[in-house]
Amino acid sequence: MAIIHPVYNYCSSLVLLKAMWRMNADAGMSKFLMLLFCSTRCVVEDKNSKVAWLNRSGIIFAGHDKWSLDPRVELEKRHSLEYSLRIQKVDVYDEGSYTCSVQTQHEPKTSQVYLIVQVPPKISNISSDVTVNEGSNVTLVCMANGRPEPVITWRHLTPTGREFEGEEEYLEILGITREQSGKYECKAANEVSSADVKQVKVTVNYPPTITESKSNEATTGRKASLKCEASAVPAPDFEWYRDDTRINSANGLEIKSTEGQSSLTVTNVTEEHYGNYTCVAANNLGVTNASLVLFSKYAKVGPDSGEFSQVSAPVDSLKSIPLPHLQPYLLKVNIHKNKNPVTETKTQDFNPYA
Repeated sequence: MAIIHPVYNYCSSLVLLKAMWRMNADAGMSKFLMLLFCSTRCVVEDKNSKVAWLNRSGIIFAGHDKWSLDPRVELEKRHSLEYSLRIQKVDVYDEGSYTCSVQTQHEPKTSQVYLIVQVPPKISNISSDVTVNEGSNVTLVCMANGRPEPVITWRHLTPTGREFEGEEEYLEILGITREQSGKYECKAANEVSSADVKQVKVTVNYPPTITESKSNEATTGRKASLKCEASAVPAPDFEWYRDDTRINSANGLEIKSTEGQSSLTVTNVTEEHYGNYTCVAANNLGVTNASLVLFSKYAKVGPDSGEFSQVSAPVDSLKSIPLPHLQPYLLKVNIHKNKNPVTETKTQDFNPYA
């Protein structure tokens, strides 16, 4: 009578087979192959007994005769009484019960082992990069395969990025804001191997907002610039106006615009250049503007004076200061007489058009 000694180098009566992945360097690409790392054995002490391997599909080997058409399956014999079954490139379809059956002169003896295949996580489908308008609803999709089922984690890649953790494949963002633009990372993880990670870029379009505009003082005969900055996606186009007339780069005026900012430069300031200017920023979602003033470095004391101008001058010389054509504003004047400062400093509200 034959005696079966099941010997499991890497397996037990309940086999937990972890799928191992190895980079195929010869492929020249990131192609992964699954390799076998589990084999089971039956040792037969009676040479007259006949051994067979079976699974749910039927007979795999009967003695040394291979019945299976699967080229990945083969017998492994380390000595004459050993009948080990080896499966190369294991996949999930190999999972199930395997039986080593020995036909003896008296009765068949069997030993079973159940193969459980675990698979590393792999993201199979993820949303393409997306562009939306501010206030829209956005749904990102990340699908992954693996055994056990991978846990999906979403994260907004910012210094304070929030994590959205769970087993959901969808990330919904309601009423998206410009602060929520950027890259979103999907991570699929299980305990088999390291996580699989992919990213989606979300671009949020919004209309222009002036972030900085600064008036400037200028001296006749010198160069002066007005600068305007705006935030928008897509990047805004800039235009400059004086009154209702659009300004072009000509006649001593130069306009330079880059993404998000623009400047108007007067190469040789004259009295005619003083006054109000308008910076306009626009994209396909909206338009905004800001008023800027180019004013004289020396403002006249009295009912006609200039914005945010601080003047120090002898009393007798104040009447000779030229009048710029400006909007109403506050004037702070430090008055001197005979080179000695007057003790009072006056701040008055003037309107040059009154």
